[in-house]
Amino acid sequence: MATPHMQHDLLYGNIKLFAGTASPELANEIANYLGQPLCGRDIVEFPNENLFVRLHNSVRGQDCYVIQSTSAPVHRNLMELLIMIQTLKLDSAGRITAVVPYLCYGRSDKKDKPRVPITARLVADMIQIAGADRYMTYDLHAGQIQGFFSIPGDVLRGFHVLSEYLLDLAPCLQNPVVVTADLGFAKKGRTYAELLHTGLAFIEKKRTADITNPQSMTVIGDVQDRDVILVDDEVNTGGSMVHAVEILKDHGARNIYMIFVHPVLSGNGAERLAALPVKRFVTTNTIPIPPEKKALFGDRLVVLSISAMLGEVIRRANEGRSVGAMFNE
Repeated sequence: MATPHMQHDLLYGNIKLFAGTASPELANEIANYLGQPLCGRDIVEFPNENLFVRLHNSVRGQDCYVIQSTSAPVHRNLMELLIMIQTLKLDSAGRITAVVPYLCYGRSDKKDKPRVPITARLVADMIQIAGADRYMTYDLHAGQIQGFFSIPGDVLRGFHVLSEYLLDLAPCLQNPVVVTADLGFAKKGRTYAELLHTGLAFIEKKRTADITNPQSMTVIGDVQDRDVILVDDEVNTGGSMVHAVEILKDHGARNIYMIFVHPVLSGNGAERLAALPVKRFVTTNTIPIPPEKKALFGDRLVVLSISAMLGEVIRRANEGRSVGAMFNE
């Protein structure tokens, strides 16, 4: 009689890891964690900018994971992801999981004005139609994006990667307080405050007509003569964080530690952040930071790797074990 493990092997097959060109270092770290080599594939861009993918070996009946962040260049990386998923589907993969540490278009999650798209829903649809059976990602900009998928997924939290570092940092801080960069992040900010047993304050932010440059208005809470842990899910152009740091300093904050999950750092975002009077920047590698941008921060930048967590989630998904148990959930 077959054991449950044998039945599982027949159902999903072995782990097969594939990577696009967006996050090669992260993909290699995940492969090393799992003791599984990345599978061979060719990704060719023709002169007309069309992409072509070819697998080196068959994946028939196997449990396939496509590791690809959809950060800049967004449309190249998104199309790579979709074409790789479809290639695996057409080769009769047993199950396909899109491992997307950073999911693009997360801010376009609702019709907040007339005549605008809900592009996050479109991206979810495309991933499913390409052939994905599951997805994994980190810190979606809005929780409702999970509802745009009709396939199961694991939405992981960068908090679990950042928390150990913050617990080590906390004893070195003077009367610390957690501050969220806007009111929309308040619930997640409370999780950080509870972890560190600190108070919580908020930046009240009012958006102007220029959606790329929100204007931060004031601080709700006490930051006077306190070390500030400024938290957010992602930093794009850095505009919100520039305003937040300025206002925190105006309200008497001591040292500021900036904590965020997704280092988008588009345009001159890295330059703007590096120029701020911030003691330390702590983020993750959901998006690779180019060396020239890293250099701007010197030793003030700490990049924590999600590879071990993501590798363990992939292993548990393959074995049919609980992911929530990793986080006592």
